Amino acid sequence: MKILIIEDEAKAASYLRQGLSEAGYVVDVASDGDTGILATRASVYDLLVCDVMLPRRDGFSVVGELRRAGRDMPILLLTARDEIGDRVRGLDVGADDYLTKPFAFAELLARVRALLRRTPVRIPEMYRVADLSCNPRTRRVERAGRPIDLTPKEFALLQLFCEHVGEVVSRTFIADRVWDMQFDSGTNVIDVQVKRLRAKVERDGLPALIRTVRGVGYVLDEPRGDA
Repeated sequence: MKILIIEDEAKAASYLRQGLSEAGYVVDVASDGDTGILATRASVYDLLVCDVMLPRRDGFSVVGELRRAGRDMPILLLTARDEIGDRVRGLDVGADDYLTKPFAFAELLARVRALLRRTPVRIPEMYRVADLSCNPRTRRVERAGRPIDLTPKEFALLQLFCEHVGEVVSRTFIADRVWDMQFDSGTNVIDVQVKRLRAKVERDGLPALIRTVRGVGYVLDEPRGDA
């Protein structure tokens, strides 16, 4: 399980990172709201622990931005402000739980475990991009009405692109989600797999749907005239 902590106080961030790491979680830390949002675009997190009082963008704004972007990981807000109005605001913008500082680490850990036990993310019945359809339940893929036979890795890669249609998906993100490994810039395994997937999805002269964004990664989107 991966947890992102957004906390600008270095001592508090170090305390949370150490405690959650010792509890068996993989932990990343961001020191402000904007950096935290960027982190959620570069990696997948099972839980966000976010302070309310942050520089550049406060915790309420961070939660609202993530929810509008479709990020549905559980979010635990931390704050020294215990007014009911603040707690209501935090829950209204999309936080799942609210913990007032100072707190016992045992309580935070219990809340983390409770949030991580919640219902898994709902999988849509069908993804559609132009004339491409991908059914994550039956694992059936079609393009222009014709079935496409994909290997398990190719299907996982296509499903990841479909989950982030229109967004640039980095090689690091792909490695994390599809291969469950740290990205090694010296290997071309991801590029080879994407090339094979494209050959199947864009066969027989069909318009390109998967584009390479040089130096960054790939994006699945509607066909472009300059593709």
